[in-house]
Amino acid sequence: MPEEKSVGVVIQYFAKPEVAALTINEGEIKIGDTLRFKGATTDFEQKVESMQIDRVPVQSAKAGQSVGIKVKERVRPHDKVLLIV
Repeated sequence: MPEEKSVGVVIQYFAKPEVAALTINEGEIKIGDTLRFKGATTDFEQKVESMQIDRVPVQSAKAGQSVGIKVKERVRPHDKVLLIV
């Protein structure tokens, strides 16, 4: 079973662009990483294909930054964001 490391938390979900806004609490995430979104009714894995900070595309985001990531399923505020290593 792959190891998972907590990297952040979902702040908000935007249904139309299907984007999750999240805050990175520790470590770093980058394009190509696989994340797991986990909450009371949420549990799925997804590869990071696009990421933006203030609507500007970025390759990576570090602890302390808020980032928007395109997601394939609905996420909810307070869902945990885990990095699969």
